[in-house]
Amino acid sequence: MDALDLARLQFALTGSLHFLFVVLTLGLAPLVAIMNTRWARTGRPLFERMTRFWGQIYVINYALGIVTGLVMEFQFGLSWSGLSHYAGDVFGAPLAMETLVAFFLESTFLGLWIFGWGRLPKWAHVACIWAVTATAYASAFFIMVANSFLQNPAGAVDAGDRLALVDAGALFTNKTLVFALPHVLGAGLFTGAMVLVGASAYQLRRRTHEQEFFTRSMKTGIVAAAVGITLTVAYGYAQFGGIQDGKFDDNPAAAVPLGLMMEGGNLLSMVVLLFMLPLIRKLPRWRWAHPLLMALTPVPFVLAILGWLARELGRQPWMIWEKLTVADAMTPGLTTGMVTASLTGFVAVLGLLAVVDYVLIARVVRRGPRDLALGATATEQRSPALSH
Repeated sequence: MDALDLARLQFALTGSLHFLFVVLTLGLAPLVAIMNTRWARTGRPLFERMTRFWGQIYVINYALGIVTGLVMEFQFGLSWSGLSHYAGDVFGAPLAMETLVAFFLESTFLGLWIFGWGRLPKWAHVACIWAVTATAYASAFFIMVANSFLQNPAGAVDAGDRLALVDAGALFTNKTLVFALPHVLGAGLFTGAMVLVGASAYQLRRRTHEQEFFTRSMKTGIVAAAVGITLTVAYGYAQFGGIQDGKFDDNPAAAVPLGLMMEGGNLLSMVVLLFMLPLIRKLPRWRWAHPLLMALTPVPFVLAILGWLARELGRQPWMIWEKLTVADAMTPGLTTGMVTASLTGFVAVLGLLAVVDYVLIARVVRRGPRDLALGATATEQRSPALSH
């Protein structure tokens, strides 16, 4: 493989690994916010424990996902300086906004939510987790604005050897954005919901003592999964109205992941809407169904990656559609050895973070809602044995 192919492979691998964190964050944030709101409204200890348990999983995933996002930022400077030179004045603006939202606003509100437990007024604390959700969605919006510009450079014109932004409204209402954003948010909700369903099925199959806890969690996950998969499939098909002519007809490499994603999405929508949703009251008691629900847990992650690959591969050989090729976007002077070194380092770091993330989450799921650090009282922190 030459340096260009290696640079593309590097971005595909690191982008896919990072997106695994992102899609779960987008899905868990609103679910935890809903649980927190239920607790604030009813005062029921069950909802408090659900908020703490699923909130701790969210925090683990968010913290490690932030680190993987830094690697994505490095790549633009290392491998794709041609893109920054040609379109940085346009493409860089939404990326900068995403960085401000994700690294400052979102993390600030999340910190207030984590450390304000028992210190902030009840509804101020709830407002913090809803602010986390809103800023997570805003972060996704700005990322999709930047990505949609690559698909369709709306609002920009050539100004010598650069692109200049002349219509911000066109940039933020890009035809490839308006349906892609709800598609991604729906996929995130579906992914987070299936984590609830799969983890609850695991605990219920073990005949856990927390029957009410995981029965309620599974039911919440099934309802959210139905909403998420409906949005994902509906807006996925709606996107075809804004796809560039020949994007998939002329690019067989993109057609394969697209076809797999569509068929998988349709199949899962049937499973959720025709099987899981009507049987929502019975599934927590049906131990024979629990292995199936557990096996379905990673499928939304796979479909999300396939969707991302289809969207990006379909744009080849263009970095910016009919404006800048991938070859011209690459940093001049990069050698095969240089890209191989960065590819090895980036993938090793992100791969390790992914393993750590899912090991930590698996431990929390296996342990269940006890010994939780999130929201622990001073008594619990001094006397861990009290929670055994």
